[in-house]
Amino acid sequence: MRCPSCAAQDDKVIDSRESRDASSIRRRRECLRCGVRFTTYEEVYREPMRVKKRNGHYEDFDRHKLLMGIEKSCEKRPVTTHQIEALVDRITTELQNEFVREVPAVLIGERVMKHLRELDEVAYVRFASVYRQFCDADQFIQEIKQLSHRQLRRKLSRKPRPKRKKKR
Repeated sequence: MRCPSCAAQDDKVIDSRESRDASSIRRRRECLRCGVRFTTYEEVYREPMRVKKRNGHYEDFDRHKLLMGIEKSCEKRPVTTHQIEALVDRITTELQNEFVREVPAVLIGERVMKHLRELDEVAYVRFASVYRQFCDADQFIQEIKQLSHRQLRRKLSRKPRPKRKKKR
């Protein structure tokens, strides 16, 4: 590792620790020539993923593009930047673990909608409207009805059972 100050290659590692998400190792180093301390990160290299678009074309997977789409959906919603970053990390990791080199764009969109539905339903409907290319208000209404039915089913499945009276 070259020192950012004097470009010497002799240094020693002072401290090593995992990053928060355990995907990289943070190392504090000290240059043996000039004494400057600097930080480096070490992570596993993965082959770049390619996305197969609906029209059959391919493009490189772009984490930033995914982040921007989710941020746009969550605009003016009570969703923190940390939650959005964590969501993008989770989706990216899932895709990298499931697909080695090539992932269908359709699957990325479905994965985003699944996670957004759990995070914020308004952001989910916003994303779905662009992803599924809603043409009119009826499609919005249909999607919202489906969300309402899911919520109702979830509430009913969590409803506590009435307590039975003990026999004496």
